[in-house]
Amino acid sequence: MCAVLGRATVFLLAQNRLLREALARILDKKADIQTVGVTALSPVAREELIRANPDVLVVDCSSETDAHFQFIHELRSSLLRLRIVLIGMDDDERTFLQAVRVGVLGYVLRDASALEVVTTVRAVVAGHAICPPHLSTSLFRYVARQWEQVPSYQVKLGLGLTSREQQLVFLIGRGMTNKEIAAELQLAEQTVRNHVHRMLRKVGANDRLAVVEMCRLQGLPV
Repeated sequence: MCAVLGRATVFLLAQNRLLREALARILDKKADIQTVGVTALSPVAREELIRANPDVLVVDCSSETDAHFQFIHELRSSLLRLRIVLIGMDDDERTFLQAVRVGVLGYVLRDASALEVVTTVRAVVAGHAICPPHLSTSLFRYVARQWEQVPSYQVKLGLGLTSREQQLVFLIGRGMTNKEIAAELQLAEQTVRNHVHRMLRKVGANDRLAVVEMCRLQGLPV
């Protein structure tokens, strides 16, 4: 159903009925946009979206943010070309980066106007990503951190550490606790403890900092 008669097709997902209907009216007034579905988050929402096969999914995340992120993560395996816009979002770096990780291209804050929502939809249809300017700085910092954490083949060859284990070494080197690492990587704290235990056994180290030093000697930037 994508690009009906040259118009970008949009599906609205919002818990508040008044908001859904208001957004649908606003978008349908635009000559280049057509609403092809409107619903709340529910067990059947995924099937409705797949049937509609829209160009853009607009999601109101002013409530149940985690549930919406999980829904988006699962949905993207079925609609690979779907562009996603989140509205009603917090002005918060952690939430913004979580949205980027699940594949969101448009990020619109709680106090945004209807015009900003329309502008964002048009931008992602054109293949652009859009967010508040001050949050783009957070994205650059995130990319820089990821680059620093690029696993070293030399470390894998010399110490036998997996990519995930090398990532943990970098975070340990920054002084982070297992709990903080679990939050950063969205893992269970017990999973992090298991990784650390395996690392110690692999390299024959007595503690976490010894693992960091051995990786540093192998050339890993920690």
